[in-house]
Amino acid sequence: MKKRTTLFASFVLLAVMALLSSCGTTQKIVYFQDLRPGESEIKMSEAMEIAIRPEDKISIIVNSRDPQLSALFNLPYVSRTIGDFSSSTGGSTASNLGSGNQGISGYTVDQQGYIDFPVLGKVYVAGMKREELATYLKDELIAKNLVKDPIVTVEFMNLCVSVLGEVNSPGRYAIDRDRFTLLDALSLAGDLTIYGNRKKVMILRQEGDVQRVYGIDLTSGDHVYTSPAYYLQQNDVVYVEPNGVKSRESTVNGNTVRSASFWMSLASFLTSIIVLITNI
Repeated sequence: MKKRTTLFASFVLLAVMALLSSCGTTQKIVYFQDLRPGESEIKMSEAMEIAIRPEDKISIIVNSRDPQLSALFNLPYVSRTIGDFSSSTGGSTASNLGSGNQGISGYTVDQQGYIDFPVLGKVYVAGMKREELATYLKDELIAKNLVKDPIVTVEFMNLCVSVLGEVNSPGRYAIDRDRFTLLDALSLAGDLTIYGNRKKVMILRQEGDVQRVYGIDLTSGDHVYTSPAYYLQQNDVVYVEPNGVKSRESTVNGNTVRSASFWMSLASFLTSIIVLITNI
């Protein structure tokens, strides 16, 4: 009897150990595992500021000591009902400000990369950074003796990135700064879920006629900060792949050899067999 009890206990122990080893499979969920406080130094990739592209919407505001003169170069504020984003004359579109009806007009860059700026006419802006365009317009206004002391402010109006996959809040998020990073996007999306594969985050980027795909390993700080995709561009798509646990759960019943349910079923079966043996 004692031998049977010992045998039963051994089988149960083995089943429990198998179950625990399955459930306790280590998942690499810690970011920046190669970084050490006060010890690690990384030469970051060159910062990529946002460049203007066709179909981007930008606001341009000119200020000077003479408000009436500078007003000639500013598109008017428009009143629109919420949800009305229809185009107005001159290729400009309105963007709602908050929940009110007051909107600021902006310029939509055409397919050839131009905007139609008051007095100056067609201006090629594609490829320019925000500050570069502001400087160019300021110099043109002064050179043509249109405004003596202009202050030109250029802002983006519709730039977004998409964050998909195993994040807590997938969706489209506005780019609110010139140097918008992958970590900024993941933070806005509520970070990765426990099922997100930290070692395989992909950034899909349209570069001309080519769809380029970058891969980033979040468990390596060196890989993150030196990646050419660390600084995001407008219309980038960030995709977080599910890890092995999530993939196995997506099977018909999730009952694979590496799943917890499989080992629980096996442990229950073995326990039943052993109980029958001990009762013989």
